[in-house]
Amino acid sequence: MGKVAVGAAVVCAAVTCAAAALLVRRRLKSSRRWARAMVILKEFEEKCDTPIGKLRQVADAMTVEMHAGLASEGGSKLKMLISYVDNLPTGDEKGLFYALDLGGTNFRVLRVQLGGKEKRVIKQEFDEVSIPPHLMTGTSEGLFDFIAEALAKFVATEGEGFHPAPGRLRELGFTFSFPVWQTSIASGTLIKWTKGFSIEDAFLFAYMMQVEQDVVAELTKSVEKIGLDMRVTALVNDTIGTLAGGRYHNPDVIAAVILGTGTNAAYVERAHAIPKWHGLLPKSGEMVINMEWGNFRSSHLPLTEYDQALDAESLNPGEQIFEKIISGMYLGDIMRRVLLKMAEEAAFFGDTVPHKLRIPFVLRTPDMSAMHHDSSPDLRVVGSKLKDILEISNTSLKVRKAVVVLCDIVATRGARLSAAGILGVLKKLGRDTVKDGEKHKSVVALDGGLFEHYTEFRVCMESTLDELLGDDVAEHISVEHSNDGSGIGAALLAASHSHYLGVEDS
Repeated sequence: MGKVAVGAAVVCAAVTCAAAALLVRRRLKSSRRWARAMVILKEFEEKCDTPIGKLRQVADAMTVEMHAGLASEGGSKLKMLISYVDNLPTGDEKGLFYALDLGGTNFRVLRVQLGGKEKRVIKQEFDEVSIPPHLMTGTSEGLFDFIAEALAKFVATEGEGFHPAPGRLRELGFTFSFPVWQTSIASGTLIKWTKGFSIEDAFLFAYMMQVEQDVVAELTKSVEKIGLDMRVTALVNDTIGTLAGGRYHNPDVIAAVILGTGTNAAYVERAHAIPKWHGLLPKSGEMVINMEWGNFRSSHLPLTEYDQALDAESLNPGEQIFEKIISGMYLGDIMRRVLLKMAEEAAFFGDTVPHKLRIPFVLRTPDMSAMHHDSSPDLRVVGSKLKDILEISNTSLKVRKAVVVLCDIVATRGARLSAAGILGVLKKLGRDTVKDGEKHKSVVALDGGLFEHYTEFRVCMESTLDELLGDDVAEHISVEHSNDGSGIGAALLAASHSHYLGVEDS
């Protein structure tokens, strides 16, 4: 009996030792995996590093590219497009003005009654219209006829508080968010349709035959066809609209930046500082430049293997590099790519790589923002986002904390580079220094969902700009939110470029 007991004890001890050894091996394996995941995260953080010295190099490179783009067409990655906007709103504008904002599957129509310096915006109304799918792949005539009909219906609802001037055409600011070669304040040649539109009739024929096909002329034809008393006074993009809206409310606004799904900047340049401008100098002595800064590229940008892979797999490899590391379209996908490597090489989410992690753009920047802002003790927002979007359940608090760190790395790089871009614009305008006795203020108008809703991004960008400028200069520079540049900004530009300027009101 004693031998049996001893044998049983030996067996139990052996089993216990084996179980303990297995547990130790598992813990060691888990520990090695975690260490590998942290190495991947640390390497990414180091490659995304944006010390002040590097940011100054980026700003200097931006300024150099701005000069090159103003000197000649094609002289820079920055297009530095002449907008033909030489009169920004002052606040003196009076009357009824319309805006049309076309840039996706919906378009907006807006009207605003302006009352001059005293009353400013007296009243405004807008309507949103969905474009039937067949018109997005039909003919340009069909699309613009549909838009003209929608404008006519909107005009027909003019009610109390809106006062069109007798005997005058209604004037419209047209925000057209597709690639256009601008030829005057109220004309521009379409380069190509994007964003799901595939209209290959007259526009394509005109392009092939190298004949200008003016988008304003196309809309005007459709408007005249139905007898609508309206004309396009200004053709603009949303960044210039943001600049106009900002200047209307604050005369110190000198530039505008969009930080949303995409990114762009526009600013007020001295007309004589534009060598490629061969026309008469405008009376104002100024010209708004549409930088198209999303296409900025420099050896000083801290690019990683994930950025290079994203660019290589994109629809426009080698283009829009700045946009691909700072804008809302891409931040979430950069994060996804890092998480995928951690899952593949370090089993970050367990032995199986979550299949959803392999889907490009499945993780959107608003989801990244929600995780970054999670202040709950157990980071339950992070846990629910991982579960709902990537189908990753039962994540540990340690894993969730690492995910928040990754959010911070991606957002911080984007925000600090955005600040460096703004500094580059300020340097071009000589607003990055303050001479003794000078008290001028410089305001940059900002708009876009990334800036407006991603608080950590916005705060980091603003604090980085202050750091770059230094205390003395930062006192004279401010960033202000300018909302709805593509809507009210376009209407304000219609007002500041009205055909009836200088004509007494009836």
